[in-house]
Amino acid sequence: MAAISKELFGKLPCGCPVEAYTLTNANGMKVKIITYGGALVQLITPDRDGRMADVINGYDCLDDYRAADGYQGALIGRWGNRIGGAKFTLEGVEYKVGMNDNGANSLHGGCHGFNEKLWQAEIVDGALALTATSPDGEEGFPGNLTVKVTYTLTDSNELVIDYDAVTDKKTVINLTNHTYFNLGGYASGSILGHELRLDADSYLETDEQLIPTGRLVPVEGTPFDFRTAKPVGRDIEADDRDLKIGGGYDHCFNFVGGKQDKPVLRGELYDPRTGRAMQVWTDQPCVQLYTGNMMNGPVRFKGGYPQTPHNALCLETQAMPDSMNHPGFTDATLAPGQRYTTRTIYAFSVR
Repeated sequence: MAAISKELFGKLPCGCPVEAYTLTNANGMKVKIITYGGALVQLITPDRDGRMADVINGYDCLDDYRAADGYQGALIGRWGNRIGGAKFTLEGVEYKVGMNDNGANSLHGGCHGFNEKLWQAEIVDGALALTATSPDGEEGFPGNLTVKVTYTLTDSNELVIDYDAVTDKKTVINLTNHTYFNLGGYASGSILGHELRLDADSYLETDEQLIPTGRLVPVEGTPFDFRTAKPVGRDIEADDRDLKIGGGYDHCFNFVGGKQDKPVLRGELYDPRTGRAMQVWTDQPCVQLYTGNMMNGPVRFKGGYPQTPHNALCLETQAMPDSMNHPGFTDATLAPGQRYTTRTIYAFSVR
């Protein structure tokens, strides 16, 4: 069971305090989470020689988190990823949601998503439980949604993220976490030399605005085949339509067999330089791989480290983006009386 300490991270313009909770396990691994956006702001873990380093991007202060783009480390909702046209129809009613992407679409919950919420924190059985409510009509989504996200750090160096939600009106939901990982340490340079394996046999083709076309493309024979581990950068500049649109990988990969009843091993990221490895266990049907293609903002990371493309990558476990607008995609609706539950585990080790 992790030890948990609390400190003040800053205050919002309303004067509301933002707290930081640090979870430390028996091995000295540390994870720091703030109540603003429920964001992971620090994850310190050893390399093969026992040297500790912070392997996630983030900022030094609350003002930087509020000013910067990129959803660094944040909880994402109500809808992770994109909704084409910033609208969908549910039970015959059209809902228009926050339009904040390319002037036409909705991204990561709209103009003011869960990444901007001040979450309420409680320490429960050695874990950090964060709760928030999203009222009916917030960002255009139907239903009063109550959400609980629990972060647990085990003595096996696993960061466990449990998502739980209920609604009083049928709605759509797709929660995820937007942490950017660099297993060499966030200030160590590019992740293109990291090796990645994903248990995905297809990916979603997108249009020029990164909205799914509805077509599932088999990874066989494409630069999107990570079924056998390979360097992230090996094929990133291939002459491929989808890669050129994204400026690299910014695509939803569909796991073999889809959604599972419990978390299963779906992928692994490995940094040959330091020996750090990170397994991804999840019950979700998909993962969005984003290789930080547009990471070039003016707000500097912790310690003044500059933002540069491909400095880190995201592995956002989720349902298919824009699924409410594509018959045959994953069902991501939630009705009264149902409970949305999902678990993702990032398990750290060394080789």
